[in-house]
Amino acid sequence: GPAEAPAPAARFRSVDIALSCSYVGDDVPGLLRGAFGSAAPQHPAALVLRGVSVRDGGDLGDVTDYEGPRGNPDASSPVVFEVSAQSVSIPHAESLLHADCDGEEVNCEISPYSSQQAGEGPCHTSWFVATLQLSSGISVTLVLRAPHCGSPEEERDATLHPKLRIPMGKKGTVLTTVEFQSSSCNTSLRTHLGGSVTLDCRFALAPSSSLSSLEWRRQHQGSGHSLFQYQVGSTGPTVQPKIHVDVVELLRSGDASLSLQGVSVGDEGTYICMVSTQLHQTQHIIELHVAEPPRVHVIPAVVTFERDVTTTLMCNIAGYYPLDVSVSWTQKTPEDDVEIPLSNAHFSSHRRSQNGTYSITSYLTISSATARAPATYSCHVSHVALAEPISVSAHLKAPEQTGPEGLVGGFIATILFIVVLFIVLRRRAAKPKPEQLLRASE
Repeated sequence: GPAEAPAPAARFRSVDIALSCSYVGDDVPGLLRGAFGSAAPQHPAALVLRGVSVRDGGDLGDVTDYEGPRGNPDASSPVVFEVSAQSVSIPHAESLLHADCDGEEVNCEISPYSSQQAGEGPCHTSWFVATLQLSSGISVTLVLRAPHCGSPEEERDATLHPKLRIPMGKKGTVLTTVEFQSSSCNTSLRTHLGGSVTLDCRFALAPSSSLSSLEWRRQHQGSGHSLFQYQVGSTGPTVQPKIHVDVVELLRSGDASLSLQGVSVGDEGTYICMVSTQLHQTQHIIELHVAEPPRVHVIPAVVTFERDVTTTLMCNIAGYYPLDVSVSWTQKTPEDDVEIPLSNAHFSSHRRSQNGTYSITSYLTISSATARAPATYSCHVSHVALAEPISVSAHLKAPEQTGPEGLVGGFIATILFIVVLFIVLRRRAAKPKPEQLLRASE
């Protein structure tokens, strides 16, 4: 057949992305103390990512370039960080650009990383780190460099923010470039027992920087240890059966992701990806949760109702993790429009198996004095590993009739049986025997 036309190439457009942030500095007096991972003094700030390339699906017609602040900033004015990303691309740029339209919340925090003096005067090399977190789970870290002045004229023209004492350019903004960025598309992951999971961690460096080392650590319940370490120039990491980082991709494309095979309950915890250069280090924290759904059985599945008898139904819930589980019982008869909750159930203690999962049994006692038959008794189980609750039922059958009507019917059936039996036996007795027939013929 005719060859299919190639898909049109994606169109890209250069845009400015402006984000509302907080500037956090321990040495800034008189600032309010806030949240987002720090109790340090905070000041309003803005992060402007200049000339970021994003896909244009035809919905960027109303996007305009950022216009800087007008007039000289005062002590209460937000400090604006203008970021050039010519050497290092901005990860997840489209998610940042469309966050408001997609209903996502972006938390942005900027803080000084370190400073290196470059001569006298207010103009010196400053390093900052911008941390971005989206409500969808994406996290981005940018190491920003504000270069020192290149000439006496530039130093003379440099001004300081009236409160933060940060060197600013002629337009009253802090001009920076991205020297180092790292990102992760997940801050929290959930997986099941025996499965495989990849903890995402990536980075990119400006030509002036180079990778020094990568380390993955795990922390859980107050203790921590190193899972993976790689130093550039070394012979390579030790091979581990469950953990893998592709060192070739690490050095080629900056993919520092960790793959975990055969997940067990013991693998749950906080994982930290630490990427280091000679000057800086970034880290991303990923929470790994293990969740295994329960198996539910009700014994017996069918109960024949008898008078003056008490029956106990057992709902066995097994093989689930974590510990929290919700169990309830309901009853429904043909006359009921809805299921009626029951509150007379009791439970065994939790049991833990060798693989770390839990089991529990719920007991429901049914008394012939209060129960109605036929009826359906259902055990409902809710757990974090279930998309919706599991319901398993036992059926209570109506008792066989043993009242006056049943006795009369049994008596009549017995009389009929005796009459039929009498007629059959009489006919056999009246029928002549073969010997009698032979004698009559002679």
